[in-house]
Amino acid sequence: MTSPILITGAGQRIGLALAQHYIAQGQSIIITYRTRHAAVDKLEQQGAVCIYADFSTDEGISAFINTLKEHTTSLRAIVHNASSWDCEANNPDFAALFDNMMRIHAKTPYLINLMCAELLLNYQQNEKVPADIIHLTDYVVETGSPKHLAYAASKAALDNLTKSFSAKYAPNIKVNSVAPSLIIFNEHDDEQYRAKTLKKSLMGIEPGCQEIINSIDLLLQSHYITGRSLPIDGGRHLK
Repeated sequence: MTSPILITGAGQRIGLALAQHYIAQGQSIIITYRTRHAAVDKLEQQGAVCIYADFSTDEGISAFINTLKEHTTSLRAIVHNASSWDCEANNPDFAALFDNMMRIHAKTPYLINLMCAELLLNYQQNEKVPADIIHLTDYVVETGSPKHLAYAASKAALDNLTKSFSAKYAPNIKVNSVAPSLIIFNEHDDEQYRAKTLKKSLMGIEPGCQEIINSIDLLLQSHYITGRSLPIDGGRHLK
């Protein structure tokens, strides 16, 4: 079996699309999920190792890492996709909100990167090419967000971890970020919201998950890019 790619939060949306893409390529994958959607059952039927993980507590993070190591001794890559879009308007317990955002978006990747480095190094030593860590951050790392303050701060922390881990693990493990803005709408997004959001970028389209897949493929195929963030934002920074 090839060394698997670990994709966190792959039960839906971008994470699911990534999992389906790599399964189609014959690449072994391990995914995490918190809610077991029907898509998780299908991924498991297709050969993916699907591990329940609750990243909202330190105990949950530790339990996942222990379980992961029971399934594999090496990893081709880690893609940190697990995320929460919680915000101040929906969660008046601001202290809890901030802690939760930091735990999911920064502390979880931080601990997994530290505790699972040996798995990535085993791949590098066997294949003689770098392994990869890829963080999915967000366009708001550059701008902040008045409506998602804690979320934006936590994604900015993850962006900074990209720089620190790339320096720590070079040249054996490359560490990069992908920073998207709009990729796919939610089913409940109304037409007014969709039209307003599309106008925020120069390209003015809903690009779809393939844009993230292409970006991650680029990073995995490179032997030279590290410590960088790929902006997948349709030129939004120029609007």
